[in-house]
Amino acid sequence: MTVGSPLNVAGILLTLITVAALLIWVERRLLAIWQDRLGPNRVGPLGLFQVVADMIKILSKEDWIPPFADKPVFVIAPMVIMVTMLAAFAVVPVAPGIGVIDFSFGLLYFLALSSLSVYSLVLAGYASNSKYALLGALRATAQTLSYEVFMGLSAMGVVMLAGTFDLRAIVEAQRDGWYVVPQFLGFVLFLIASVAESHRGPYDLPEAENELVAGFHLEYSGMKFGMFFVGEYVAITLSSAVIVTLFFGGWLGPGLPPVLWFALKTLAFILFFILLRGALPRPRYDQLMAFGWKAMLPLSLLNLLVTGGIVLWQ
Repeated sequence: MTVGSPLNVAGILLTLITVAALLIWVERRLLAIWQDRLGPNRVGPLGLFQVVADMIKILSKEDWIPPFADKPVFVIAPMVIMVTMLAAFAVVPVAPGIGVIDFSFGLLYFLALSSLSVYSLVLAGYASNSKYALLGALRATAQTLSYEVFMGLSAMGVVMLAGTFDLRAIVEAQRDGWYVVPQFLGFVLFLIASVAESHRGPYDLPEAENELVAGFHLEYSGMKFGMFFVGEYVAITLSSAVIVTLFFGGWLGPGLPPVLWFALKTLAFILFFILLRGALPRPRYDQLMAFGWKAMLPLSLLNLLVTGGIVLWQ
């Protein structure tokens, strides 16, 4: 099998959409276990068909567009996040010979696409013509643009060690040891920035339901709301896959097939994202932004400086 073959592209796309849909059940089930509740347990064995029931409900709901909304922009907004998240996954190397495309600047492509996804939230908040949706969109814009800076800076230490932006080459460069060891600070910073980028708890302030009702997607229903929902889970999967690629050796590991190693590592981080939501309280918005610029920016620059010094010394 070669990278970019139709079988590769179709298999990765189908797997990604399936995983994103299944994560809806996984998250509800795990949060219930951790909080000593039952969770989905009525529809099918262990509530597995809850996802199917939810999808039927979303698809059968009236696709309503508010009369006061900017209709063309309102319709386009949810498509943007789906397209950008799926397109960003194209450069993730799943295993030797498995992937959509190999770029020599794959990491830059990922950072660019993850930044573009904020347009979905901005357009949704603007087009909804609602003060709660607009406030959620403004929060999302500031949060995403800020933490994108720290995400990029924290990944530069890995680029220095590997000498390339090519994600497949970065994985191959970790055969003698995972970069999480020499780049532990960079890993922690990248992980925090990934949580903020995907707007997951505790950094889910753009859709803080106790303040903004539902934030940027307040006026959405039916399939359009479903696209925002699935887009968020694709973002979690994408962030987990990139963390594994940069810091945990991607598909590298003894005994098991490379694809299985990649899947297990990615699953571990997906579960960690879910655990964060059930374990940590949401900070105030000013605390979120202050932590980014006053703590994460100096630490990421320090990591960059120290890594650069060590590379030059070696």
